[in-house]
Amino acid sequence: MAAKKKSAPRKNTALFIPEKIAPLVHVLRHEKVILDTDLAELYGVETRSINQAVQRNLDRFPADFMFQLTENEMEILISQIAISSAGQSNLKSQTVISSSHGGRRHRPYAFTEQGVAMLSSVLRSPRAVEVNIAIMRTFVQLRRLMDSNALLAEKIQSLEAKYADHDQQFQLVFDAIRQLIAFDDTPKREMGFHAE
Repeated sequence: MAAKKKSAPRKNTALFIPEKIAPLVHVLRHEKVILDTDLAELYGVETRSINQAVQRNLDRFPADFMFQLTENEMEILISQIAISSAGQSNLKSQTVISSSHGGRRHRPYAFTEQGVAMLSSVLRSPRAVEVNIAIMRTFVQLRRLMDSNALLAEKIQSLEAKYADHDQQFQLVFDAIRQLIAFDDTPKREMGFHAE
């Protein structure tokens, strides 16, 4: 009889639910991306480990899978994080990408959905697989949300077009009412009897 292989104790999978991952997704260059620092935290490795794995497999990461942020994109991202985190005491992401006070020496990398999938295949750890599944679910959930928002915007636009003619009709009614109640300065003959 073969000895059973002991499985490693499961990590806290509550960290890997879409609601926890969604705030880490940013839109840059019209793409939904996750920064290397956030991925490193999810995968439980150092950021430089991710960057080294990418450098060893650079041919697997074309520009539509991963790109390095420009200085301008970093500033925009820092301001977005600061604004969205106003009122919260945790500005960790801001300090992670900040260049002052011992922050990063290099601009961060942003990974698209395809880049995240490729990264988990490069890292090849059970946790990477688990995190990758959670991230893919998050991207799918965000895509569905954006599709439903687009459908809602389309319905609103059709309602506006449908009632545009009614708006003109309402305007005519209001104009007629204004004319009826407009003050007329022409002297009118008094009504009634006058006693002298």
